[in-house]
Amino acid sequence: MSRETIHSASAPAAIGTYSQAVKVGGTVYLSGQIPLDPATMALVEGGMEAQIRRVFDNLSAVAEAAGGSLDDIAKLNVFLTDLSFFPLVNEIMAEYFHQPFPARAALGVASLPRGAGVEMDAVMVLEK
Repeated sequence: MSRETIHSASAPAAIGTYSQAVKVGGTVYLSGQIPLDPATMALVEGGMEAQIRRVFDNLSAVAEAAGGSLDDIAKLNVFLTDLSFFPLVNEIMAEYFHQPFPARAALGVASLPRGAGVEMDAVMVLEK
């Protein structure tokens, strides 16, 4: 099966040895996104709400570059350095996603790259 690398200039460039996403058949594996502003490659300011929104915006840009949208995401993983922000993730996620919502996992982690408070990765399935 062929493998296609996905890139969007509207999402932060990879800061390591990985691709923003890889498409294999009708499945797209989106790499973890942290709340980097793609124009400056700096963490967004404005607290956790701004960070969560930026991550969803970054995921959305990569999903669109692959030919889909957030509504095509089948599985979403959320990593938080403080799980007390999980209700805020739910609140904001309801603005970005529509039913049926993706399967999801939320994990508390000790730290994330660049001092981010949130990171998310996803698996997207595109209809053929």
